[in-house]
Order: sequence, then structure tokens, then C-alpha cells
Amino acid sequence: MLDRLQIVKQRFDEVSDLIIQPDVIADQKRWVALNKEYKDLKALAEKRDEYVNLTGNIAEANEIIADGSDVEMVEMAKMQLDEAKERLPELEEEIKFMLIPKDPEDAKNVMVEIRAGTGGDEASIFAGDLYRMYTKYCENKGWRTSVVDMNEGTSGGFKEVIFEVTGEDVYGTLKFEAGVHRVQRVPQTETQGRVHTSAATVMVLPEAEEFDVQIDMNDVRIDYFCSSGPGGQSVNTTKSAVRLTHIPTGLVAQCQDEKSQHKNKDKALTVLRSRLYEQELAKKQEEDAKKRSSQVSSGDRSAKIRTYNYSQGRVTDHRINMNIYDLQNFVNGDIQKMIDELQLVNNTEKLKEASEVF
Repeated sequence: MLDRLQIVKQRFDEVSDLIIQPDVIADQKRWVALNKEYKDLKALAEKRDEYVNLTGNIAEANEIIADGSDVEMVEMAKMQLDEAKERLPELEEEIKFMLIPKDPEDAKNVMVEIRAGTGGDEASIFAGDLYRMYTKYCENKGWRTSVVDMNEGTSGGFKEVIFEVTGEDVYGTLKFEAGVHRVQRVPQTETQGRVHTSAATVMVLPEAEEFDVQIDMNDVRIDYFCSSGPGGQSVNTTKSAVRLTHIPTGLVAQCQDEKSQHKNKDKALTVLRSRLYEQELAKKQEEDAKKRSSQVSSGDRSAKIRTYNYSQGRVTDHRINMNIYDLQNFVNGDIQKMIDELQLVNNTEKLKEASEVF
């Protein structure tokens, strides 16, 4: 492990020097990438220093005990040895997890798309519940959310809502939320008190930077139209809403959230870029899935991943067979426990793959 950590230390020193070089600072794409790498390596370099100190303390304590000439020093050395031996296995596990290669997408911001599935009006209401759940969670994390486009349901909620989330390690946290979410409850419109099953689909797209995806605007058809929904008198008179169609792929992105046509075009372009990027990413995830059968793969967007059962007050994640009997708080944004467990299972699988390195 120390050999591996020494390589990390060398790279950390190298990156520390590179990020202050004028030619690197001038190359924005490279500078951003190196800054992300610096942040990750810094945490590992600090763990490496702790590991070196700890193993040094163990060696020093063993020498003092073996010498045995000073009884008081021997007692202190034994205490130091016990403390160090207790900490060492914990530290080694922490370092092993940190040495797992990070998904470069994890640090990215995301576009979240929630669409009502089977279940009519109740599915739209459930899509609205999911939107509130995620926005409350993001608010608690200190992340910023911004609506890009929405299509409201006839009885509340949304037929579709797209929103942007910006913050730290957003994709790495939310990527396992992608898939089909199912709800079992008595709808407000149900007079007989029967439980209905409805569904909504969640997609989590890593937000692509301009240098991740190059779009030739000659391949994009731009349509301007009047916004619908809240916004006052200007809604139906000003063509501020923008729809972009990527002709080679047929992908469509639109935005009508902003009053400014220019801002809507920028937001729609961000969505289009993210969808193109996600297409390539989905191919890669499919290839990775063939190599390993990950329980919590974020690649299969048609998979039923979670059920929200209101009569039992239960949330079940089907990928890891985890039940949480606190549905009310869960749908109010208290989803961290589930996310932590999904990340743990995923990291444990990665650790098994990388076990031969250690």
C-alpha cells in the first residue's frame, strides 16, 4: 500500500506545481481538470501522511519495547502501540476506498428529468412529489436548483419537469436515482378507497461542459414560441421560449422558464449538450455493465428501482433490498440514508474488483 501511496504523493506534488504554471492557467480545460485532481489527491496525500506517521510510531514503539531499559518509556510505548494498532486497520480501509478510481463524471452538475409514467393524473401528481423530494434534498445539501422546463399535469404535479442542480459532487450523489419509481397509494380522486399503482421515470444527466461536447449549430434547428404557464401578460405575446432540435440525432431540448429569449436558448443548449453527452455515457455504462454485474448500475433507465408504499409507510429500493419505514420524511427530502447505502454497495463492488492491487 505504501508503494501505491508514494505514487499518489509524487503525482500530488506534480499537480501542485502544474496548477500555478501560466501556460496551464491559460488552458482553461486543463486547469479545471487539474484542479479537480488536486482536490482528490490532497485528501489522499493527507491520509498517506497519517499512514506514514502511524507505521513509524508502531516501529518506534516496538524498538522501545524490545530495548526494555526504561520501564516508564516501555509503558508509554505499549500505550502508543495499542492506539496505533487500533487505528491502523480503520485507516487502511479508508485509504482502500479512496484509492478506488473515481468516476470522472461524479463531480459534475446535473440535469434531472422527471416524467409521469403509467397512472394518468396520479402519475403526474407523483412526479410532482418526486420533484419536491429532490428539491428539498438539494436545498438541505446547499445545492442550487433551477427549473429549465415543465409541463404541468391537469390535476396537479407534472407530466414532465426538467431542472438543473449545481453544487459539489452532484452527479456522484444523485446518479443512482435514475430509473422507474413506483408509488402505491389511494389517489385523491379515488372514491372507493382502492390502492392504485402509478409510476414516474427519473433521469439524471451529467451536465456537459462546452469542451465535453462540441455542437455544430448548423446541425441545430431553432424554433421560438410563446411560453405557457405563469408569467403574466407577456406569456402569450412574446416568443421567448426556445426549442432546439439536433437534426443528426433527433434529440429535442426546450426552455421557457426565463423571460429572456437569450437565456432560454442558453439553458436549452445546456440540456441538449447534456443529452448528447449522456448518450455516449450510456454506451460506456452498458459496456461496463457487461464486464461486471453491478447491483446499482445507473445505466438501465427502464429498470424499476424503488417503490413508495403509502399504506405501509414504506420505501423499498429493489436493487439493494433496503426498506425504510419513514416514508413521510423520505418524500420530504430525507433520502441521505438510502443514497449512502447505494454508494456503499457500489464502492464495495469496486473494491472487490480492485482487491488484487492491494
